[in-house]
Amino acid sequence: MAWNEPGNGQRDPWNKNKRSAGGKPGVQSALKDVFKRIGKLGGPGGILTIVVAIVLAWLLLTSYSVIGAGQVGVVLRFGAYARTVDPGFHLKLPAPMETVQPVATSRVRAMTDQVRLLTRDQDIVSVDFNVQYQVTDPKKYLFNARDPDGTLNEAAQAAVRAVVGAQAMDDILTGQGESNAPTPHLAALQQQVRDQLQHTLDTYDCGLHVTDVNLQAVTPPPEVKDAFDDVIAARQDRQGMIDQAKTSTSQEIPSANGDARRLAADADAYKAERVARAQGDAERFNLILKEYRAAPDVTRRRLWLETMEEILHASNKVIDGSDGRSVINIGNDHTEAPAVTNLPGVGTAAPSNTAGEDADKEKQP
Repeated sequence: MAWNEPGNGQRDPWNKNKRSAGGKPGVQSALKDVFKRIGKLGGPGGILTIVVAIVLAWLLLTSYSVIGAGQVGVVLRFGAYARTVDPGFHLKLPAPMETVQPVATSRVRAMTDQVRLLTRDQDIVSVDFNVQYQVTDPKKYLFNARDPDGTLNEAAQAAVRAVVGAQAMDDILTGQGESNAPTPHLAALQQQVRDQLQHTLDTYDCGLHVTDVNLQAVTPPPEVKDAFDDVIAARQDRQGMIDQAKTSTSQEIPSANGDARRLAADADAYKAERVARAQGDAERFNLILKEYRAAPDVTRRRLWLETMEEILHASNKVIDGSDGRSVINIGNDHTEAPAVTNLPGVGTAAPSNTAGEDADKEKQP
């Protein structure tokens, strides 16, 4: 039988035989048809069942968030800031209605860069610097600046150029100690850079706090590095010579002061000795003068004898006082005196000078 032949209506695809007496399909028949079709889709392995399962899984997986230690979660509702949550497990509206963006607030971030700048005396210098910072306000960090880390980099370069560029080249290069250790001058420059950078970030209100700034290396560019090395070496040599001169001065001045005090003490002693001797000679002369006035002849003869004693004490002399009959030798304590010689009838010979001449010279009237 053909599909469109009249019969019980089982083969009629449009169900024309089930129309009501008015020629219209029944409401109950239409509903049964819809439920039948839905039952086919929602059966085991149906497409609708799979879609519903996926949606339920998505809702369950996106309805909570876990914030790690050292972080805070910024909850965004349809892309706008809603609230901030602390570390731990938190429920939220499923995505895409609410999303959570974690931000590390306890971690210290670091940024390193290098800039070339002109100093106050129009010299070029290359500065390597490092900035350490933290996020203090996650909301401001995410929404007040498009690129807060890049903003900090630009602000740090501007601060380094402003502070270091205001210094002279010699002050900058001599601001580093051995092994690039920071001197008080370099430490002051780093503090100025940090303060100016923090002031700029506060103006931008980007939720960042600068913890430390280090000027790691301040060197001339490679093109002129050799010339600057020569200048630094010459400066070090000059400083070494100055230190050596100061050391020599600290040694020579005390020695010269000691010699001066010793010479002054010797001069004072010589002065005292000469004054005392002059005073003694004057007193002795006054005593002799007094005796001379009392007995001139006796005093004159005693002076002559004392003088002859001093003169003859230092040399050997032979005196003939017996008209050739005897020779009297007045010897010296330091030499051996020759024996007395008696030559009857013969003149007396002296070992050195003629006896008669010596006798005539040494006899006094």
